[in-house]
Amino acid sequence: MGLFDKLFGGGKQKKVSKETAETRGAHMPDLNIPIDEKFTIHFRKNGGKFLYCDSFAEISQALRNILEENDWHDHPFYALDPKLQERFSKENIRFTEKSKLSEVFFTTCEHLIAQNGSILVCSNQLMDKKLNELPYNVIVFATTSQLVESIGEGLKTIKRKYGHNIPANITTLKHFQANEENSDDFLTYGSSSKNLYLLLLEDL
Repeated sequence: MGLFDKLFGGGKQKKVSKETAETRGAHMPDLNIPIDEKFTIHFRKNGGKFLYCDSFAEISQALRNILEENDWHDHPFYALDPKLQERFSKENIRFTEKSKLSEVFFTTCEHLIAQNGSILVCSNQLMDKKLNELPYNVIVFATTSQLVESIGEGLKTIKRKYGHNIPANITTLKHFQANEENSDDFLTYGSSSKNLYLLLLEDL
């Protein structure tokens, strides 16, 4: 994949696109760059912390580093997904389903949106919670196969995946810096800034 190859090995690559894309105006059309690179550029502009891993062992180490960095060893993680809790059951993490007892929300997502560096979630991850009801600190576990170009593509994929049982509460996590002005995007209306880590597992 584009940027991941450049960051973690994979032959000679041109250096032009990242710098050019980062210096273009907000309303300029996107350059024809790989979807992973586009997501990473916009995600970091939004203030997100990005940790790319090519194995689950690296995911575990990255998670331990996050715990150490923030002194969260004794803090339970607010998690609403039983499958996520099961997958990370061997890690040194306690889980709670009561948001008031936690400073950290641990979750999966539906898609990663390259167009604006946002993270598409729904009731599968949030239940009926609004973004401003979640803890300020968020850790998202996702895979590279969840990358899509746009919100529209992500919504179409959700529709194909769930058929007539389309989940409710579809929204995006996008603001990862304090005091950032909210977008007028209808999917981010009423959102609040989050301190967000993305644990991204290579699965392609």
